[in-house]
Amino acid sequence: MNIFFRELKAYRNSTIIWIVSLSLLAVVFLSMFPIFTKDVETTKKLLENIPPAMASAVGLSINSLFSIYGFMSWLLTFITVAGAVQAMNLGVGVLSKEETGKTADFLLTKPISRTKIIFQKLLAILCLIIITNIAFCVIAFTTAVAVSSISFSVTTFILILLKLILIQIIFLALGFLLSVIIPKVKSSITISLPTVFTLFIIGTLGEVLNLESVRYISPFKFFDSNYIISHNAYELKYLVIEFIFVTAAITFAYFMYIKKDIKAAA
Repeated sequence: MNIFFRELKAYRNSTIIWIVSLSLLAVVFLSMFPIFTKDVETTKKLLENIPPAMASAVGLSINSLFSIYGFMSWLLTFITVAGAVQAMNLGVGVLSKEETGKTADFLLTKPISRTKIIFQKLLAILCLIIITNIAFCVIAFTTAVAVSSISFSVTTFILILLKLILIQIIFLALGFLLSVIIPKVKSSITISLPTVFTLFIIGTLGEVLNLESVRYISPFKFFDSNYIISHNAYELKYLVIEFIFVTAAITFAYFMYIKKDIKAAA
């Protein structure tokens, strides 16, 4: 498990930064919730002046925004974008950095199969995502309990928070696949940022234009908060779509990598 621990160590500092950033964002905005809901009617009148298209673009739902569920859902609109970048950076970088850093041929000469290399690297970055989400969920939930004057369902709130990891896993798999397909990846951020923002914009435009079919394209629209609040569950078809995509992406990346020619360092 040397590769596994090496990857954990390599991404330790960046993961801490992501945890602090995402958690701080949640704490700062959730701390504003009591002020935001102090005068609901006045705030509603102000928000009603926002064009419906713009409100949809930023995930504003006036009907649910004044509950802790709705407020957290709106906040997650932005947090999931940041989380997707983190996950895709890990997915793209975990394999491609060996070729970029010219250490791939050295690693592959060791008495360890490519299957074990992929397994340990995937396990490491998945653990980093899980650690990020555990820390984020604990801090966000604790802050929500502190700022909300009304009791709320723990299950519903946690289901809303877990949208983050569900979206991250999709981008983790996508990044992992692209790292094998793209010949030379000089920087993971040059791939993750355009991909994440393109899919976010597609989802946003679909929301604005009321195109239901766009939900099948943009992972950001897979898990609708209003559905979660109403049914206390995720929509099964999107869970199935995620499972199929993640499985297919990782399987395809695996078979490509084990057959890939790795050039020796110059």
